[in-house]
Amino acid sequence: MTKLGKWEDLAVRMGSGALLALSGLFAVWAGGHIFHALISIVCGAMVWELMRLLDPTRVTSSIVMGVLSALVVMVASYLPWYLAGLLLLCPVLIGIVWMDSGRKRFTIFGVAVMIAGLGIIMQRDDVGIVWLAFIILVVVITDVAGYFVGRSIGGPKFWPAVSPSKTWSGTIGGWVGALALGLYFSLLYGGGGVTVLVAFALSIASQMGDIAESAIKRQVGVKDSSHLIPGHGGVLDRFDGMLGASLMLLVIEALIDFPPM
Repeated sequence: MTKLGKWEDLAVRMGSGALLALSGLFAVWAGGHIFHALISIVCGAMVWELMRLLDPTRVTSSIVMGVLSALVVMVASYLPWYLAGLLLLCPVLIGIVWMDSGRKRFTIFGVAVMIAGLGIIMQRDDVGIVWLAFIILVVVITDVAGYFVGRSIGGPKFWPAVSPSKTWSGTIGGWVGALALGLYFSLLYGGGGVTVLVAFALSIASQMGDIAESAIKRQVGVKDSSHLIPGHGGVLDRFDGMLGASLMLLVIEALIDFPPM
């Protein structure tokens, strides 16, 4: 690959990434209904892409499933957790009935998407903007540092059978970036070493989310989950890291007293 070839997608990637970032920042700042709506739409898009990947013949059904999933996440965000949990399962159960292939993977990833989406909404509503920004920044820095370090240094592949472009240098670069962010947040908002370790755990979970989604794409023989986001592929391609990190944060918050208040 030439030097130019390494960076040929950078302009498009940065442009669409900037638009996503600005939209996300506004929704995070606004909170409330606006943030609920954005996360619901993202979840619906991910479920749509997931069904298209696993059962390509279900063109209309995947659209219906995406819209239904977005509506369910939106409604669930205003319900008590025990009712919300039951409601979140409904689109996944319907999808299992409709689909002719990929039911097991759809069940696992579909449930993960719905739970992670509601978890992010609860994070903004219950914990506040600072620690929601924390998880978002961990995922972004892990991705950005991994991209630039991996493209600059290259070297051995992390898991070539699943994610051919991911290198060990990029993976470690993402970890270092997340650790630095964790240290910064610990100094500003508290938590000490726990905050740093949580940042590291979220970074790893973010990368595992990316790898898990890459595994699905490899199995079905596609490069991107869709072409909705120029330079990034689909919504799953862009938010797979957030999916993994969100689920990890829910587990961490259930086990320890985090974040520091």
